Amino acid sequence: MLKAEHLSFSAKDEERKIIDDISFCVNPGEMLVITGPNGSGKSTLMKLLMGIEKNDNGSINLDGEDITGLNIDERANAGMGYAFQQPPRFKGMTVRRLLSIAAGGGLSENNCCDLLSGVGLCAREYLNRQVDDTLSGGEMKRIEIATVLARPHKICLFDEPEAGIDLWSFSMLVKQFEKIHREKKESIIVISHQEKLINMADRIMLLKDGKIAGIGSRDEIASELFSNGGFFGCSKTNEES
Repeated sequence: MLKAEHLSFSAKDEERKIIDDISFCVNPGEMLVITGPNGSGKSTLMKLLMGIEKNDNGSINLDGEDITGLNIDERANAGMGYAFQQPPRFKGMTVRRLLSIAAGGGLSENNCCDLLSGVGLCAREYLNRQVDDTLSGGEMKRIEIATVLARPHKICLFDEPEAGIDLWSFSMLVKQFEKIHREKKESIIVISHQEKLINMADRIMLLKDGKIAGIGSRDEIASELFSNGGFFGCSKTNEES
């Protein structure tokens, strides 16, 4: 279980709180989708959970262990996985090497190809490609997601995994989330505006102005999200493709 209590965060050059006294938990095997308008603090909250940003107040616990003071590597070793909305690039590193590092050891060519195929890439064409500017944003996004899928985690954090990928790749991604969710071996937190991902959630959390505007089961929240044409930027189709 991941448990966040009274998390707050303010940027150095801003007086307002980007994250304002947020508390919630994610149960083992649960899928929580976080949604809300642009600027509501969704990505910042995910970075606080992973230790990329340091919260001003509050605490984060993973399976009863206080991980508030742990850095990114330590949280990863504790069982947390993270996929950036805009993945970093690593000039000189091949896709195969990156997947092997993410898996915690050497991966066979078949294992690498399975991971890449699972996110909609023609696998063998990418194994020896460098993770640099020669890859498009959509390609980088799918490779980033594959690195998270390369090893088991207690909880995986995905920041808008649908952004910048085509509809076919998005359908492959949905299948991956369905598999993880069905097996209930890992908890998942996803930032998303897409109906397909939102409808997979066990619970949905709405953020607005750095605060929780609502949290509840899919049935409680989803119908409101998509009534009257939708709100909070939510959409029924992958409009960014």
